[in-house]
Amino acid sequence: MEQETEIINHKHKAETEIIRWFEEVAEDADLVQQQTLRQILELNHGVEYLKKWLGDIKLQEMDENALESIYTSLVPLVSHADLEPYIQRIADGDTAPLLTQHPITNLSLSSGTTEGRQKFVPFTCHSSQTTLQIFKLAAAYRSSLYPIKGGGKILEFIYSSKQYKTKGGLIAGTATTHYYASEEFKAKQQETKSFTCSSEAVISSGDYKQSTYCHLLLGLHFSQEVEFVTSTFAYSMVQAFRSFEELWKELCHDLREGSLSSRINIIKMRKAVLEIINLPNPELASRIESICEELEREDWCCLIPKLWPNAKYVYSIMTGSMQPYLTKLRHYGGELPLVSADYGSTESWIGVNVDPSSPPENVTFAVIPTFSYFEFIPLYRQKSHYNYQNGNINSANDDFIEGDVVPLSQVKIGQQYEIVLTTFTGLYRYRLGDVVEVASFYKKTPKLNFICRRKLILTVNIDKNTEKDLQLVVERGSQILSKARADLVDFTSHANVTKQPGHYVIYWEIKGEVEEMVLGECCREMDASFVDHGYVVSRKTNSIGPLELCIVERGTFKKILEYFIGNGAAMSQFKTPRCTSNQVLLKILNVCTIKRFHSTAYG
Repeated sequence: MEQETEIINHKHKAETEIIRWFEEVAEDADLVQQQTLRQILELNHGVEYLKKWLGDIKLQEMDENALESIYTSLVPLVSHADLEPYIQRIADGDTAPLLTQHPITNLSLSSGTTEGRQKFVPFTCHSSQTTLQIFKLAAAYRSSLYPIKGGGKILEFIYSSKQYKTKGGLIAGTATTHYYASEEFKAKQQETKSFTCSSEAVISSGDYKQSTYCHLLLGLHFSQEVEFVTSTFAYSMVQAFRSFEELWKELCHDLREGSLSSRINIIKMRKAVLEIINLPNPELASRIESICEELEREDWCCLIPKLWPNAKYVYSIMTGSMQPYLTKLRHYGGELPLVSADYGSTESWIGVNVDPSSPPENVTFAVIPTFSYFEFIPLYRQKSHYNYQNGNINSANDDFIEGDVVPLSQVKIGQQYEIVLTTFTGLYRYRLGDVVEVASFYKKTPKLNFICRRKLILTVNIDKNTEKDLQLVVERGSQILSKARADLVDFTSHANVTKQPGHYVIYWEIKGEVEEMVLGECCREMDASFVDHGYVVSRKTNSIGPLELCIVERGTFKKILEYFIGNGAAMSQFKTPRCTSNQVLLKILNVCTIKRFHSTAYG
């Protein structure tokens, strides 16, 4: 009892300290940002990339304002493509200080599901340290609202992917893989006094199906001790519980016998799991069996609180392309709060969720001004400018008009921006491609609402529809679906321009029987729900054809997941592409299409 009190006191003290630290840096965010820029430039002074733009300017002799001014006027805004030659030289073994003075030993791979291909991003000890820092800070804010028991368990659906060596001997893998292998990951568990149910052998198995089975089995084994349920992205959690619906009898058999299914054939993982599940537990197995029989009758509603009765909340990244999974997550979670995890990218952590009770749809992230130097490009939605030439409609290619770049201290509430990063890991004025809106301020640091990826996803003509626009449209269509007692499992889209006029194709995987008339109505509703002026005009003049809804067979999106994982993506970083022109994916989708509907909107 005395030891437990000591753990609680230590945990409370650590949480108070880290919140106080953040409040201090947030209160002085403008100055902290200038100091962060100075630290980055002094740390990497003389590297080849900076020398190209700054020459031999004596930065240490300048005051903060002058340093910020000269840096932003001489160093250009860049995309990954501009830095790729430097990163490739590092990957190939060039040890000269190209981007950082500290040697880079690891390279992170971006998920590749947004841009269509994976990119290398430098990963250093700073990356692991900021990850530990944000995890501790976020845990402190969550703990103030949803206190958890010190020494409790976390059911974490987390997955490492295989690491490999580049030509120059650097370790390449996803950022999550590097983090789970780091000392900081072990430190996080000790410092937050919450321990994952699964051992390292389960997390790093490299086979997501086998890992998921073991995560579920160990989660059930520790069912009374689990304090919250989490995954990197909401997708992984939904996927795990969909698997549970099919696997529960086998899992109960393993608990009853103290055995492990023959589907687990990775020796290291078998050994690690059997060391924990080493005795038959018929009492636990019968209890879970009885709950599952009831859950099956209720379509698995409230699965999480019924199986893990002491869980306080569900925690994951739930913004952006994860929003479509919230309906299913709420179905599984019942009354449990859904807490949105923090905002970051492979390149840098950006902001922390200081209001864990905010619904994921409204969540904002307070920028942490010590993590990177942040700049913001103001974005203004342009009305489609079109003119008629030889009977064709032409439009400007870009989706936004850009204003002049501003520092963090000059952002305005209600304005949308693209984020620009200067990081400790060698990215200088790097355009992240994320569109955010400033919702408010926490002290003097902005709270950002994630809007979408910058890249246009659906465009045939003068129409411009982002991921967010597509999500809203699919939501409208799926409301009709839910009235017919069916579920939308997943979706993606494609702008088909192989025949004129081009048109949008939306692919749906659904669970449940739905009449064709209802699906036709879903198709019509989605077509009519696009509000982009260019789309509406083009549909009325028939320069964009009727929207096509393709219903794919069950398991199609699992095939897409397996295609990405087979090509080196990690389960923990997987995001279903919301729009694709990838020919392999389109082949999977079209081969698996079982019904097609064309919209009757616009006559």
